[in-house]
Amino acid sequence: MWDPAKYLDYADLRARPFYDLVTRIDATAPRRVVDLGCGPGNLTASLAKRWPGATLEAGDSSPEMVEAARAAGIDARLLDVHDWMPSVDTDVVVTNAVLQWVPGHRDLLRRWAGQLPSGAWLAMQVPGNLGAPSHAVVRELAATPKWAAELAGTTIRDENAVDDPQGYADLLTDAGCVVDAWETTYVQRLTGPDAVLEWISGTALRPIKAALSEESWQAFRADLSPLLDQAYPPRPDGTTWFPFRRVFTVARVL
Repeated sequence: MWDPAKYLDYADLRARPFYDLVTRIDATAPRRVVDLGCGPGNLTASLAKRWPGATLEAGDSSPEMVEAARAAGIDARLLDVHDWMPSVDTDVVVTNAVLQWVPGHRDLLRRWAGQLPSGAWLAMQVPGNLGAPSHAVVRELAATPKWAAELAGTTIRDENAVDDPQGYADLLTDAGCVVDAWETTYVQRLTGPDAVLEWISGTALRPIKAALSEESWQAFRADLSPLLDQAYPPRPDGTTWFPFRRVFTVARVL
């Protein structure tokens, strides 16, 4: 279950990769713009402002996120990206911080590239920090005897869940696209106690929270907190620097 309010706690910081991705889309007058994984709709609204003449299509797999997007004025629908098929007039597809959650997303990218019309744009962004301590210590803690049984079967992403920029560049070039791929590491300034724990609670820790009772969830957080503080030591001024690596790909269908 996604918590839109928790996700929006860091709305400005989470938005930076989205805007860096979308600015590299050179579409001038697209007929249809699609946001796959629209979340609470705050970023989808910027697509409507950039391309006011386009039909805007938005969807998310989370009922909570779809409800929040609709409350924000976005005509979002519940969807599974595995089932999504582009309309013949789809000229821009954006999928921001979504595909890391989707097994088989490499095959989806190949399929979409083959289904989109010539000249269409396909833009994606995924985390490149799944091997970082913020994720590695979670996996290690979840595998300890204390937690392994309770979290058996819980999906915890590893660093192989996504590719590096060249991997996506090769994939989409072979699928018949012209590709621009890159990576950026944002050094995020987080503040307050348990800064990194609070940051990942809205994203990476979501499957773990969903698998545990409230009592167990609070106990897991208590075990995880000192591990994260050791990996990301807070400064005396209360700042915690959090390297936030992202992988970007913008492809234009030939």
